[in-house]
Amino acid sequence: MIRFLLRKWIPDSDNIKDPIVRKAYGTCSSIIGICCNLLLFFIKYLAGVLSGSIAIISDAFNNLSDCATCFITIFGYKLAAKPADKGHPFGYGRMEYFTSLIMAVIIALVGFELLRNSIEKLIHQETITFQFLSLIILLLSIGVKLWMMHFNTVLGDKIHASTLLAVAKDSRNDVIATTATIFALISSLVTDFPVDGIIGILVSLLILKSAFDILRDAVNDLLGKPADSEVVKEIRTRILSHFRIEGIHDLVLHDYGPGKILGSCHVEVQADANLVQIHSVVDSIEREIYNSMHILMTIHIDPMEFDNEEVQAYKEQMESIIHKLDNSFSLHDFCLVCGTSTKRLVFDLVVPFSCDYDDAELETIIQIELQREDPTCTATILFDRDYT
Repeated sequence: MIRFLLRKWIPDSDNIKDPIVRKAYGTCSSIIGICCNLLLFFIKYLAGVLSGSIAIISDAFNNLSDCATCFITIFGYKLAAKPADKGHPFGYGRMEYFTSLIMAVIIALVGFELLRNSIEKLIHQETITFQFLSLIILLLSIGVKLWMMHFNTVLGDKIHASTLLAVAKDSRNDVIATTATIFALISSLVTDFPVDGIIGILVSLLILKSAFDILRDAVNDLLGKPADSEVVKEIRTRILSHFRIEGIHDLVLHDYGPGKILGSCHVEVQADANLVQIHSVVDSIEREIYNSMHILMTIHIDPMEFDNEEVQAYKEQMESIIHKLDNSFSLHDFCLVCGTSTKRLVFDLVVPFSCDYDDAELETIIQIELQREDPTCTATILFDRDYT
């Protein structure tokens, strides 16, 4: 069924980096979602009115809010597909993340309104009339939402879309909410305890929790979070597989939306290597990564003295010092500057964000330890962070 829909809606469905294709995925998901949620809203609202259940009516309006998020998804993907222009040279890809943010706000507003209604229902109790038709409708809606959850999960995983995965998560929450509503309806047969109002509150809190999760993910995408570990691993593997590339550091990836990633890094090469040859190798690496991963890389070349035994000995000495402080520390761009009676060790120190020391404290500790081991040495340290 899903494959048929993808063939019907999206002719070039495997070209997931293309904004037009991603727009087609979003449109497909949204139109199907609108149709399903409108159907569920009308039949659930009818069931809620017939039974007098605020939990069922709350569940119905939750489906109506899902329709609104589907319209926003269509709008968001349409904007995200716009080509780059003078005002936005990196395109509009981040609109997918902003769309998720808007969806979270709408879901939260619905959750707060349903919470208010449920509390009123709990205070002013009304009799619920069990209707077998209402039970059938709710069971049917669970089946529809399970299919929608699977459908959007498949689409979201395929194109790595946080918006569609948020829709899938919302459908999963709907299944839980409707199951709880069924429990409230059945409990009305055996007790006068206000289970309906309590279930309505629980459903509302579930909706609010879903809104918070989507909001958190959207904000993280907009603020900038670490790159996917598998993407980082693949970039490193591709770069280090090339002849004459000895190391890589300072890898940074900037996400301007799905399919619009800019990256930069430094590669280490032997100091006496042929510059023209190395430049050719770096150019080929940049083309390879763009063609295979659609990431626009800029690579800086760092010449290093890997064959100089004295330099390597001092580097090992410094690595021993920093690893006594924290095994997660690492250094790069190491060079040795020799004076008449002193030596200066120049390097970048990569410090994890979890480190308890600030930069000044670290420098003091390292300088003291280095002086203790070799009074002729001093260190010039540039503190760095790992952004991947």
